[in-house]
Amino acid sequence: MQSSPHFTHSVSDFDFELPPALIAQHPAPERSGSRLLDGRGQPPVDRIFRELPDLLSPGDLLVFNNTKVIKARMFGAKFTGGSVEALIERVLPGTLEVWAHLRASKSPKPGSWVRFNDAFDAEVLGRCGPDNGMFHLRFPSDPFALLEQHGHVPLPPYIAHADEADDVRRYQTVFAKEPGAVAAPTAALHFDEALLARLAANGVATAHVTLHVGAGTFQPVRVEQLDQHKMHSEWFEVTAETVAAIAACKARGGRVVAVGTTTLRALESAAVSGELQAGARETAIFITPGFQFNVVDSLVTNFHLPKSTLMMLVSAFAGYASIMALYRHAIAAEYRFFSYGDAMLLQRLA
Repeated sequence: MQSSPHFTHSVSDFDFELPPALIAQHPAPERSGSRLLDGRGQPPVDRIFRELPDLLSPGDLLVFNNTKVIKARMFGAKFTGGSVEALIERVLPGTLEVWAHLRASKSPKPGSWVRFNDAFDAEVLGRCGPDNGMFHLRFPSDPFALLEQHGHVPLPPYIAHADEADDVRRYQTVFAKEPGAVAAPTAALHFDEALLARLAANGVATAHVTLHVGAGTFQPVRVEQLDQHKMHSEWFEVTAETVAAIAACKARGGRVVAVGTTTLRALESAAVSGELQAGARETAIFITPGFQFNVVDSLVTNFHLPKSTLMMLVSAFAGYASIMALYRHAIAAEYRFFSYGDAMLLQRLA
């Protein structure tokens, strides 16, 4: 786990009061019609997201997370009759096996079976994951195909409605490619094809990483001292092509703009040695104030949950005082918060 030994903040420093009415329950009618708080200078400027091409320069590089959200929420029952709700956290590559969070009145035992959606049976192999907090299941056939056919969109816990047809489309980026996430890289939800075309016409380059966002992204930090928090792990890949695109951007004097904290997390995880390295691996990086950034110059991000690791990440990136002031401005100006909410543009702390 990479973090700075010099931070002195505690978890309560990243708390704030958010009126429940500001938690977005549905996306904006148009992806690029959401609001954008330009927080790169003082005072911040209230904008619309489709203005982003005017805020970037020819030669800049936007880096996106091309993960694809799977229909990871499943409903079923144990053979003994008790109901089960599952959130599939991870599909194990090359197998019929998954790791899942299960909610049931009594935890199913190894060797037992769960019937999902009255359609197929999954065998419980045992406990797994950090602190054995998840269940290891074996599906009867391709997990991705079964989830696509029988699963539900895994909307975040603060969205009150059950998934609807529109969520299948809108809780997914327009360039989603690699299946495996149980939460969307939400800053990228604001991009539509027309906006991407304008960015390209303006000379802004694009590249992609893959980081499969896990359910841990929504978890609050439950210890007061940050150095006692155990960070969740996520799988990511940075390709040689993206490493080359970033090197070319830096060489021409452009800015590397990460779209979303997941993209930033992948890039900085791949550069903890000081040099960006291609490859695929796990990351449990915990970015807190004092962290040394090696790659990302600017960040497009949504507004995050109080006391979350993502609040700590953006505070590390743009400065604690600046972030708290931007959040106060956003609340006063009634920006929409969290996954279906509005966005802000940040510049790395000098």
